[in-house]
Amino acid sequence: MPLLARLRAYAAEAFGTAGGGESVDDTHLAATALLVHIARVDGVLAPAETERLARLVQRRDAADAEAARALIARAIAFDAETRDVADLVEMMPHGMDEAERTRLVAMAWAVAAADGAVGEFEEALVWRLGALLGLEEAAVRRARACREPDGANAGGAR
Repeated sequence: MPLLARLRAYAAEAFGTAGGGESVDDTHLAATALLVHIARVDGVLAPAETERLARLVQRRDAADAEAARALIARAIAFDAETRDVADLVEMMPHGMDEAERTRLVAMAWAVAAADGAVGEFEEALVWRLGALLGLEEAAVRRARACREPDGANAGGAR
């Protein structure tokens, strides 16, 4: 996939990781970049959104807080080089089950709401994310109502 190759080359050059020494796979990077995209769609990456994002990433994709911060930094750069959220969704595994897709949307809702309100752009983008992930409207609504998207029972996952 040309976009993926370009993004890998950019990341390797920007972060000095040529040679494939990445500890995080493309799926985790794309998922984190999706959450970053949601957090800053309104033009501001608020401290509350950053904190919530860090907690979600640490629980899902990182061994500790330092690894979560590193993944978020990579995801911010990765998102900046991506034209559209659809490009990031294309990087998600095609075999993701509904529970995992719903959990990702629940995480997106949590990041969007972290600053106390879900703005118009954030709401529209999370709904679009749900549609791009192939979720029914009811699943997106359930994901929004999920109180702990980073917990084991989020959105009915696991």
